[in-house]
Amino acid sequence: MDKILLSHGAGGREMVELIERIFLEGYGNRKALGDDSATLTVPSGRLAFTTDSFVVDPLFFPGGDIGRLAVAGTVNDLLTAAAKPLALAVSFIIEEGLDIAVLERIAASIRQTAEEAGVAIITGDTKVVPRGSADKVFITTTGVGEVLRPGVSGAGVHPGDKIIISGPLGEHGMAVMLAREKLVEGGGIVSDAAPLTDMVLNLLQAGRSIHAMRDPTRGGLAATLNEIAQQSQVAMEIAEDQIPLNPAVTAAAEALGLDVLTVANEGKMVIFVAGGDANQALEVVRNSRYGQEARIIGEARPGPAGRVTVRTAFGTSRFLDMPAGELLPRIC
Repeated sequence: MDKILLSHGAGGREMVELIERIFLEGYGNRKALGDDSATLTVPSGRLAFTTDSFVVDPLFFPGGDIGRLAVAGTVNDLLTAAAKPLALAVSFIIEEGLDIAVLERIAASIRQTAEEAGVAIITGDTKVVPRGSADKVFITTTGVGEVLRPGVSGAGVHPGDKIIISGPLGEHGMAVMLAREKLVEGGGIVSDAAPLTDMVLNLLQAGRSIHAMRDPTRGGLAATLNEIAQQSQVAMEIAEDQIPLNPAVTAAAEALGLDVLTVANEGKMVIFVAGGDANQALEVVRNSRYGQEARIIGEARPGPAGRVTVRTAFGTSRFLDMPAGELLPRIC
């Protein structure tokens, strides 16, 4: 069994062998019952539920791969709702002819990332399509989490809230783009794809007044701030010289004619916290995994509602609009 065949998705012996060898062994879950539904014991209270699909090209890129991306992206979406991730479903659409070794690498990455995030993979699905009907592998992940603090929402930001970004921007989008176009070989820019469980749970346990969280994926920081400004009907101003950036990422984005504030991230969190708690929250983030370079970059203001501005190093301001048009395709 070196290549994926159509029979691997047909529901018979080959499919059973594929699931047992690649997924159950790869995830370390040989005790799975094989039922059409998994059962999950959950605490009483409120659950968060999210789903996402991943079509990134290439499948493997500096700093990550489609498997790590699929787990981290879904875990981080649960965390934005102040939810502790509990379980994931992982489903594959696989192109006929894919090397089995590629699937094994992806499964191993999924397992490692799920263990890091503290989340169980409890169910999934596998489909195989004819050669040319898909591009290697597409993954859909669905996640369930226990809401630890109800009310954390993009609609919950108040004037006076400070805006924290957990680290340098644009690393994932530029790493994938450069790898796809073979514009660089090796060093410098790697994806930030990572599950932020440690950071967010530390924040929630610290009891700070967190009003909203969002992971700035497609559309980057620009899209995130505009979305939440509209949801909460507030204005936002950020300081350009406070935004953490990797100089190599900035240079690459400029060379490609991109605004780094619109480039995707997969291991960063934008956190809106009451002004009086901002410094303590920042310290919690900086003392958490993946948050050492966090900064307070701005604040929410009463109005005009939905307006986002950037204060430049020269003391002037410019609008930071919602990105429009085709940005970076197949970046996640």
